[in-house]
Amino acid sequence: MFALVDCNNFYASCERVFNPNLNGKPVVVLSNNDGCVIARSNEAKELGIPMGAPAFEYKTTFDKFKINVFSSNYALYGDMSSRIMTLLSGFTPEIEIYSIDEAFLKFEGFKYHNLLDLGSQMRDQVTKGTGVPISIGFAPTKALSKVANKIAKKYASRTESVYVIDSDEIRIKALKWLPIEDVWGIGRKHAKRLKEIKIKNAYQFTELSDDWVRKNMSIVGLRLKKELEGVPTLDLESVVDKKMIATTRSFERMLTSYNDVKERTSTFAVSCAEKLRNQGSHCNAVMVFLHTNGFRKDLPQYGRNIIIKSPFPTNSSIAIIKLVNTALEGIYQEGYHYKKAGVVVMDLTPIDQKQLTLFNSENTKHDPIMSVVDRLNKSYGNNKVKFASQSMGRQWKMKQEHLSPRYSTNINEIISIKA
Repeated sequence: MFALVDCNNFYASCERVFNPNLNGKPVVVLSNNDGCVIARSNEAKELGIPMGAPAFEYKTTFDKFKINVFSSNYALYGDMSSRIMTLLSGFTPEIEIYSIDEAFLKFEGFKYHNLLDLGSQMRDQVTKGTGVPISIGFAPTKALSKVANKIAKKYASRTESVYVIDSDEIRIKALKWLPIEDVWGIGRKHAKRLKEIKIKNAYQFTELSDDWVRKNMSIVGLRLKKELEGVPTLDLESVVDKKMIATTRSFERMLTSYNDVKERTSTFAVSCAEKLRNQGSHCNAVMVFLHTNGFRKDLPQYGRNIIIKSPFPTNSSIAIIKLVNTALEGIYQEGYHYKKAGVVVMDLTPIDQKQLTLFNSENTKHDPIMSVVDRLNKSYGNNKVKFASQSMGRQWKMKQEHLSPRYSTNINEIISIKA
């Protein structure tokens, strides 16, 4: 059996753990630079706050309904996620961390265990240990555990946040309840196509012929159909190295100077290079993109991206900055107000499989230099050692006007108790 554990309104729940006064009150969490709503408590959902709502457009609504607004506190959320995953791993060693607030668990050899009781133990231990409420769905396949989890969350008072699909009768009833557009793995385009042929729920999808599904939705769609029929085709996935690494940010303000944009993309390049070294990879190409603020219809709009091949595999910040600067020169245009840029390192290869070239090779001094830079930044704090193309006085800081303290990761921001 598989179990999908999902934290309820995770970001909002993390804020409530350390500020109980927020319980029962509407809470929203904003994206990077306080751009748009990326998390909502149930109370905020009931007030009609949509996911992705631009913060500046809903400011009046936030004030009117006294909605508690928070900037994304990734240090806090990441630490809380780690604590939850550690607690869950105590129930089975087979665990796949699917996202910051979701995990699949595989239970082999639990045939004679009462899964409802096991789920209740998991729920109680996580809630007691972290204060974050969770929902748990058990089923014979990963796709069905997603369905079970939706039921556990939707009918929390009836299911006590734990639901088990362990018979064909329960499976069919659950699939008839689930709209086709809410099935895990069914995208918007496939949902539209299926509705056109009168497929409205997950059970009707399983009644389609294998040939039709394979022809119209590829082997991926066929695997999903089998999963919903109760035939396991997807196992837990092991952690693998990323195939590309990106650093993208919206600017604190719109930039009109080439040097300002260059400083930002150089900083993004350094971040990507550090991630490459941490992963033990080289890149063989970089992509740089740049665009203006699409919300400012009163200003001219522009956006472009470009890919530059590296003459040799590298994870050197120095080499990647040079590649990024070359790319930026190719797409930057004067006369625009730029709001966002990004650097993506691509075509990654393992550090121990470096393909040498006859005429081009990296400076042999780069590896020891990068090693020293990483060690110093790890010892004294990120960005203590910078490169010439970065601003020495400027810290890479997002707009976070509603940021809560980093209660569990910063000794200077822990809760103070007055006795």
